[in-house]
Amino acid sequence: MRIKPKVLNIETIATTRIFHIERIDLEFSNGEKRQYERLKPPGKGAVLVIPMLDDDTVLMTYEYSGGTDRYELALTKGKIDMGEEPIEAANRELIEEIGYGAKNLTFVKTMTLAPGYQTNITHIILAQDLYEASAEGDEPEPIEVVEYKLSELETLVYNEDLTEARSIAALYMAREIIKNQ
Repeated sequence: MRIKPKVLNIETIATTRIFHIERIDLEFSNGEKRQYERLKPPGKGAVLVIPMLDDDTVLMTYEYSGGTDRYELALTKGKIDMGEEPIEAANRELIEEIGYGAKNLTFVKTMTLAPGYQTNITHIILAQDLYEASAEGDEPEPIEVVEYKLSELETLVYNEDLTEARSIAALYMAREIIKNQ
């Protein structure tokens, strides 16, 4: 049976504009004590949106990524603002980033990134019945929007520009959901 370790202490050891780095002192049920460190971003997490123009056409973006220092092919994503629910954040991000809103937004799954040392959560949202809409976002430059076919997913996931695991997993989930609708 799994018994969560007892938290003995949590201390912030560094803070940046985006992250807090915490040290956590734990005691496991067998008496072993360990220190863990984790990245803890502020806020309620993020959304990753799968915008479907039709049952086969997904809208993806090329956006500069500081972590890889290149333009990455990915799905629409962004943080959840205070007071926002994931579905609301998903529609706002769609409107700001790709110029579409969605009449039908479906929660798919909540995912983590490197849960051994990050507290980040991402809510995956399927967006269907798109309509044109726009609003100013917080991007430093216009985002390039491109169309891909879910029917060609096996080729798409090997595209050298598509490296983000969340986007790849979300595309597979979207294909199955749409197939079963």
